[in-house]
Amino acid sequence: MLYWFLKFVGLGPWLKLIWRPYVEGLENIPEHGGAILASNHLSFCDSFFMPVLVRRRVTFLAKAEYFTTGGLKGWFSRAFFSGIGQVPIDRDDTDAARGALTAGVRILKSGQLLGIYPEGTRSPDGRLYKGKTGVARMALEAGVPVIPVAMIDTEKTMPTGRLLPHLRPRPGIRFGKPLDFSRYEGLAGDRFVERSMTDEIMYELMQLSGQEYVDSYAAKVKLQTGAQLGFGSRDDGNAGGSNVPSGVGGGDALPDAVGQTSHDRPPPVERAG
Repeated sequence: MLYWFLKFVGLGPWLKLIWRPYVEGLENIPEHGGAILASNHLSFCDSFFMPVLVRRRVTFLAKAEYFTTGGLKGWFSRAFFSGIGQVPIDRDDTDAARGALTAGVRILKSGQLLGIYPEGTRSPDGRLYKGKTGVARMALEAGVPVIPVAMIDTEKTMPTGRLLPHLRPRPGIRFGKPLDFSRYEGLAGDRFVERSMTDEIMYELMQLSGQEYVDSYAAKVKLQTGAQLGFGSRDDGNAGGSNVPSGVGGGDALPDAVGQTSHDRPPPVERAG
């Protein structure tokens, strides 16, 4: 109930009136049935603008920091995400992370839309980072399509560490055509297949967003540079753990070394088999 109140009364109309976000490709979201909305992640406000502009309800697997951070922004985040039934995930707890994957599959099989950020954390510099493979695992286990979603300029609307948002530029969202991975049916758990699927998703996100692609995990880069990892915090070295599935996808056993980048080229695709 709170979800629809916020969407149509308490929050949605104000977001549309003040920021006038534009949207492209809404027709690519199915009217019925489960699907994954796999988005790049530039700002905290991504999780507000996307649900407001999608007609159907969107459930996110939200990182635990959104429910545990202190301060005014933390209180608002906790109230909002708890009230709309989002699923908190402790990204440093292996058992909890496995449970998150199970929860995600259950949501998808019930015919709902699931919002996921494959990068596992917000981009530290506006570039697109390597995706974690949990998004592929859930797509295979639930048998649903993946819709790439590009958030545009939201990092300018709400920069990391800022309490109040900027009013301009207008943020935007682009929904790409659904990606059908039915050709991999029955191959959930195959790390080569899941890596190939994830790279395909990230390539589509790169094309939609126009971002430069970096072939490293964002969380690892943040740890190296000392960038902010936790929502609302100045220094949270535990956010975005790399050895377990994060709130937006599973980690790989051997993540790439920091610093390996590919400028204006698609992520490498590993062929299954």
